[in-house]
Amino acid sequence: MNLTAVKGMRDLLPADTIWFQRLEDAARSVFALYNFDELRTPIVEPAELFSRAVGEDTDIVGKEMYTFPDPPGDPDGTRLTLRPEATASTVRAYVEHRMWERPGLTRLYYMGPMFRRERPQKGRYRQFYQIGAEVLGGDGAWIDFELLAMLRMLLARCGIEGAELVLNSVGCALDRPVYHAALRAALADKLPQMCADCRRRAQTNPLRVLDCKVPADQPIIAALPTIHDFLEENCRNHFALLRQLLDAHDMHYRLDPRLVRGLDYYTSTAFEFLHGALGAQNALLGGGRYNGLAQSLGAPASAGGGIGFALGEDRFVLAMQAASAARQTPSKSPLMALLLPLSQAELGPALELAERLRRAGVRLDLAPPGRKLGKSLELAAKLGAAAAVIVGTDEAATREWQVKNLATGLQSKVADGELAAHLQALGN
Repeated sequence: MNLTAVKGMRDLLPADTIWFQRLEDAARSVFALYNFDELRTPIVEPAELFSRAVGEDTDIVGKEMYTFPDPPGDPDGTRLTLRPEATASTVRAYVEHRMWERPGLTRLYYMGPMFRRERPQKGRYRQFYQIGAEVLGGDGAWIDFELLAMLRMLLARCGIEGAELVLNSVGCALDRPVYHAALRAALADKLPQMCADCRRRAQTNPLRVLDCKVPADQPIIAALPTIHDFLEENCRNHFALLRQLLDAHDMHYRLDPRLVRGLDYYTSTAFEFLHGALGAQNALLGGGRYNGLAQSLGAPASAGGGIGFALGEDRFVLAMQAASAARQTPSKSPLMALLLPLSQAELGPALELAERLRRAGVRLDLAPPGRKLGKSLELAAKLGAAAAVIVGTDEAATREWQVKNLATGLQSKVADGELAAHLQALGN
């Protein structure tokens, strides 16, 4: 039997990882400009963290988590979960380490694998890679604006143009119960015509009915009251101020009163960036504010609110590839040289030379010792090396190396002390 990757999971081969590295490098450079620090949390967390933070009745907790007892086979053991998202983990770390006691806002970002047992499709996998950032400790609208401005910069750095910012407020603790009641009343005689998920959500969290994607339910959802008619003063003022800041800085957006996020911890600001390159499932990234989440995990009121975003790298890379004018894989660092030890006796000097050149910043590889010179030169060309360095008995003895420029075919003798600079010049 041939063993293959688990359904919904995949190997990222070198041609794929170049794109992921490009995205991750861009994210790190942009996050640094906004004073974010990297946080790395465990892949495995207590299952209770996600049921409390994300919500018992969400699809993630109810249908998609990989959860198991610890120790295995013990039904009374601790239930552990492969993390399906990282905001809950980040806030758990914020609370556990009392990070609100540090000066200023806490700005954190993360990168890593997440796990959800959902139906695999293009750009969506059961093990997927996510980049996200969270700002904890404050609830000012200017913080929301800065996060959105940072995301605009990230999109530009990745070559993605034309992404649309979609914005909404999903209400706060004081106005949400009133809106829930209005939704239940409006849905009362419509539920028998709607999908099973909507019927369930109408009882547990009617706001999530707005997130339904079933085409037959859309006319009913379009006629429901909107949250904007129920926002209490502070929540309404927060959203108005955010819009003023966006307008003042020419950051265009579209209001969508039906936009909600699929996790229960969201309050106030909710947003997505959409892009046509992804087809019907066109969300590049999304996020929002989650005031009260830290407090629900044990932090004091002084720990403040939070806002964050996450993007799925698998889907984001698809948009980067579509935005690439030549549709070409980004180039990796060039292979500057292939060292060719002519016999087994020259392997030792070749290895010693290779380590000295690498310490000087030369990217190189070694051919197997003792191959015919013609075959080794063919290998160098196939690997895309800029040069081949011949390591024979005379070269090892004199420390003067025969270097063949594979672009021009010219061969020259280079002194040992000049070799690193010579190869770097050929490779750049």
